Amino acid sequence: MKRELLAKSLSQMSSNGAEAGENTSATAPRSLKNMSDVLSQVSAQAAQEIDVSEIADSTIADRFDVSEGLEDLIESIRTSGQQLPALLRYRRGPGPRYEVVYGRRRIAACRALGFKVKAYIKEMDEREALVSQALENSARLERSFIEQAIFAVRLEEQGFERSEICEVLAVDKGTLSKLIGVARDVPDPVIFKIGAAHDAGRRPWLELRRLLKLDHAPRTKDVLKLVPDDGNPAEKLTSLISTLQRADTAKTARFNASAQSSNSKIDGTNVTFKATNTRLFVEAKKTDERDFITYLEGRLSELYLEWVKKDPDVDRKK
Repeated sequence: MKRELLAKSLSQMSSNGAEAGENTSATAPRSLKNMSDVLSQVSAQAAQEIDVSEIADSTIADRFDVSEGLEDLIESIRTSGQQLPALLRYRRGPGPRYEVVYGRRRIAACRALGFKVKAYIKEMDEREALVSQALENSARLERSFIEQAIFAVRLEEQGFERSEICEVLAVDKGTLSKLIGVARDVPDPVIFKIGAAHDAGRRPWLELRRLLKLDHAPRTKDVLKLVPDDGNPAEKLTSLISTLQRADTAKTARFNASAQSSNSKIDGTNVTFKATNTRLFVEAKKTDERDFITYLEGRLSELYLEWVKKDPDVDRKK
């Protein structure tokens, strides 16, 4: 039933593109044009039993950890057998004969049980396999926000246009932009140390992205130290965000205190200045004192050279 729905969905996508006058033969990937035929053919054939040693993992994984929550699936297959076959494609070169298109968890469960895997086998190119993988897993709603984000980036790296990625992931352009932004701005080591965080949703990941893009954000190696070793992925994500937020608040408070404490006024005038670690702000409020700003600006080079002469050890290349 699920394969029929996916085939129907792809068929509708193809017909909608034709109605819109798109030049599908020139712009659409071959995987989108004939995936409905592929799934229809798969549905019509009988599943085969394949030894797990003959199956290699997919080129691009769309789940971080197939072992997460695998115990229930193992018990289900142990007692009732594998109800839904996996989909494999033939692979070239040495090693296993097949590559998984979708059904990695089913294969992992069968491997744990020592069972052969029931699977459909189809000749597919990589683009067709990736589209089928994306659609099947989107239909089951098992992919978390960050898994979807990483998968979207991998698809883009494989040459998929963003409009194509929107179709296969069933997301709009705004959501896709957020997905790819998070996956590119949050370092991979941090993402994988946190984990899939299925219960987290997108808001925490967007907040983590914001915090890591701040000018004073810690380096990746320091962020990794802030990720707790204990707890589930959602708890790790929440803890990391809280730590970074506290550090940001403290940094902002120190900056404001420093800026406020350095407010000064030139005696007998309305000219004020405020200094921070890297900036100097000068303000002349009276009209007849504003020429002082021009005078100061014209003498900046002279003042700088005078300062250097007083402190010749200054490294001006820093």
